[in-house]
Amino acid sequence: MTQDSRDQEYASSDHVHSDSDQSDVTDHQEMGGNEDLATAFLRETEVVEETVEDGKKIRRRGIYLLPNLFTTSALFAGFFSVVAGINGEFTSAAVAIFIAMVLDGLDGRVARMTNTQSAFGAEYDSLADMISFGMAPALVAFTWILQDIGKTGWVVAFLYVACAALRLARFNVQIGSVDKKWFIGLPSPSAAALIAASVWTFHSFDADAFGFKLLMLVVVAAAGVLMVSNIRYYSFKDLDFKKPVPFVVLLAVVLGFVMISVEPSVMLLLLFGAYVASGPVLAVMRKAKPKS
Repeated sequence: MTQDSRDQEYASSDHVHSDSDQSDVTDHQEMGGNEDLATAFLRETEVVEETVEDGKKIRRRGIYLLPNLFTTSALFAGFFSVVAGINGEFTSAAVAIFIAMVLDGLDGRVARMTNTQSAFGAEYDSLADMISFGMAPALVAFTWILQDIGKTGWVVAFLYVACAALRLARFNVQIGSVDKKWFIGLPSPSAAALIAASVWTFHSFDADAFGFKLLMLVVVAAAGVLMVSNIRYYSFKDLDFKKPVPFVVLLAVVLGFVMISVEPSVMLLLLFGAYVASGPVLAVMRKAKPKS
């Protein structure tokens, strides 16, 4: 190949690259001219879900705001509980866990009532539950009293966190395959409520003796183990609030609110303590019942 041929080939190559580069610049300018930065950000960060509607798979963009607002509020309450516990405000930390529990119960019901269920909402709810009912109760109990026990205290606190994560993961994969009337294992909100009520009650009574430290150690460990057990707990999902009930039922509900308002921490501890104990008690009764 002669020098003139090489020069001609390089000139042609440079011309091709120049045309390609110019084309890329032109495309970039056209995109920038037709789509501003905010629109591009919204487009690239959009949530896309594949759902089935009328027997057909469709791709849906965006998320439902209303149920996710309740989930976000529950997440905030859980985070506030952690911060309050670190700052030594254990009563506020315990109350925040109960608030998160109420909000967590509302987001799913709101989604079903408004027909705004989504896979994103289910995953978001599970992650929020991990903070509110996994990390928060363990950290509050640890900062209040378990840290005084040393290594055993933080090991038990971690055991509870790990069991909460396993409980939520198992619940997510068992949706639709188990009887809705029962929970398999202690629900994480109820486990968190038991720990929160214990911290609230014992802290209010300035119970810091070594015996109470051991008691909290047992409560936290037992709550964690029960979450990953196969013990069944009644879910209350088969209750129909639309049907008429006897007048005495409403009277009992009013009396229940009155009793809780007199000494909230103690009554909530008794209420959730009874629910946590109901699982093992019913399991023993079913084992002891003679088979027909």
